[in-house]
Amino acid sequence: MMAEDVLLHREGRAGLIVLNRPKALNALTHAMVGRIAGALDAWEQDRTVETVVLTGAGERGLCAGGDIVAIHRAATGGDHSAAEEFWRDEYRLNARIARYPKPYVAVMDGIVMGGGVGVSAHGRVRIVTERTRIAMPETGIGFVPDVGGTYLLGLAPGELGTHLALTAGSIGAGDALLCGLADHFVPAERLPALLDDLAVEPVHEALERHVSTAPPGRLAEQREWIDDCYAAPTVEEILERLRACGRPEAEEAADRITANSPTAVKVTLAALRRARALGPLEAVLDQEFRTSCAALATADLPEGIRAQVIDKDRTPRWHPAEPAEVSEGEVDRHFARLGERELGLAAPSTLERW
Repeated sequence: MMAEDVLLHREGRAGLIVLNRPKALNALTHAMVGRIAGALDAWEQDRTVETVVLTGAGERGLCAGGDIVAIHRAATGGDHSAAEEFWRDEYRLNARIARYPKPYVAVMDGIVMGGGVGVSAHGRVRIVTERTRIAMPETGIGFVPDVGGTYLLGLAPGELGTHLALTAGSIGAGDALLCGLADHFVPAERLPALLDDLAVEPVHEALERHVSTAPPGRLAEQREWIDDCYAAPTVEEILERLRACGRPEAEEAADRITANSPTAVKVTLAALRRARALGPLEAVLDQEFRTSCAALATADLPEGIRAQVIDKDRTPRWHPAEPAEVSEGEVDRHFARLGERELGLAAPSTLERW
């Protein structure tokens, strides 16, 4: 990695982290994760750094996620260790951000997906703009939401998180605030002034002058059918309820779900429901490490990345091809203990119930 992939500098009382791979929409590499973690360690001990601020270079977004081309190499090359070590360090960073003792301000402007959610939505202060598009798109590539995504989506009101996870859909600022993925709306044109103010005064004082009312989202008025349909016990029944709902939005959601990996969709539903009972973020990240490692051994993850990112033909060939063909045993395999390879962020007893 070139050091310039993550820019670190000081502005007054603030330590600034700038993800700097704009041509790759600031996608995270393993080395970038390490550089961010190192900065957090150093600034925690530096009394002159009172606030940490995360932004992304370029005009398109904060971060499009992890470097999934590297994940594809690991999944197809037979050696899974590089991907597992990347996730190990990435998930530890997600937990570190969530527990960071100083204000961690994430500017979630533009596209924020997957791993980008992990380095932003666990922060103490999450800022969105009218350009924000947040998504956990993993089921569309044969993967399961990670980086604490199942924890965050599990905390969303009603079944909104289930809807977002199974459809791999994206949301804007208003819905991000509703779902608990963000805290404040600031118009994009005011971000430079906000960053200037964060360098010279406490976070709450800087925010007071710039926070505004977000444009209305769409999910609040759809809560009734979302909560009803996604409360069903299985993916098959969720799809049945969506098809029978009579709402165009529900029909569209069913189409999106059936276009995604059936295995990933079924594992994601199980992961979300387990996450709600696990408690702290660390326990959920331990579970996500299991599901991520298991996904490397599936046919769907490399196929999904091939179709969506490498060849871009957008026609993945999932195996199995239908939710009914995905066995309970295959779903359970994704939650199997890893022995000495466990992530181990939570107390050892936390995952014993599963």
